Amino acid sequence: MKAAFIGLGSMGLPMAENLLKAGVDLTVWNRTKSRADGLIAQGAHWADSPSQAVQGQQIVITMVSKDSVLEEVTLGEHGFASVLSKDAVHVSMSTVAAETSEKLRAAHQAKGAHYLAAPVFGRPDAAAAKMLFILSAGPAAARELAAPYLAAMGQKTFELGDEPRLANVIKLCGNFMIMGLIESMGEALTLCEKNGMPRQLFIDILSQSIFPAPIVANYGKQIAEQAYEPARFKLELGLKDANLVLQTAAEAGMAMPLAQLMQARFQTAVANGRGEWDWTGAAYNISADAGIKP
Repeated sequence: MKAAFIGLGSMGLPMAENLLKAGVDLTVWNRTKSRADGLIAQGAHWADSPSQAVQGQQIVITMVSKDSVLEEVTLGEHGFASVLSKDAVHVSMSTVAAETSEKLRAAHQAKGAHYLAAPVFGRPDAAAAKMLFILSAGPAAARELAAPYLAAMGQKTFELGDEPRLANVIKLCGNFMIMGLIESMGEALTLCEKNGMPRQLFIDILSQSIFPAPIVANYGKQIAEQAYEPARFKLELGLKDANLVLQTAAEAGMAMPLAQLMQARFQTAVANGRGEWDWTGAAYNISADAGIKP
């Protein structure tokens, strides 16, 4: 097994490390080369550009922060789309708009290559522990070729058929539900505190009774303790995802009032210099607005 991996941020780095542990002969590229030092020490090869990284590769994995960066490394001046081998598979694991997937799929098809959307549910700690849930959508042959690589990075892969955009829509809908959970827990915890109940006690009760889910226990603990730094998923990326959710909703001709609320929460936080906080920090203003010093 061999592959190119592009994007070594807080998610991409542990994912690439798991590929190395699985025995993949890995070539890597990142805008900041020092991020690759540990991987190179473990046997990865460095490439000086995205196009150089993918030459001769049948599998190219990207994990970058947003749509514009994905398009840059794929279609930009030093992008790899023009040199991708025939029948090679680009596995895009970023959270991006469905229309971005459509654009890249068309670009790759024109060159005889394939595009696979494979966004993930999970934060950096889950990526490091190989506990990601992966959504895989694209041509059947591409999904089959990519399957062992995805298995090396996650605990379960959901096969979603031939249309890449479906994986992106599901990922955005999942992130939207997490946004709603952050809001509801922030409001409930503030109400408990206003009535003299310890915040963590409330989360302990809920996570051991009617909401027995790790996401409630984990996110709830952060909000209960108001522990928003260091970020596991940056608040500014939460704003990006809220924008994408609303963009997708507009294209579908529907209103999403809760998504609009969360967009405002994130935008306010970014405007007040909290963009580097964890996105659970969207709950900060709930307490402040209730007269409780966060």
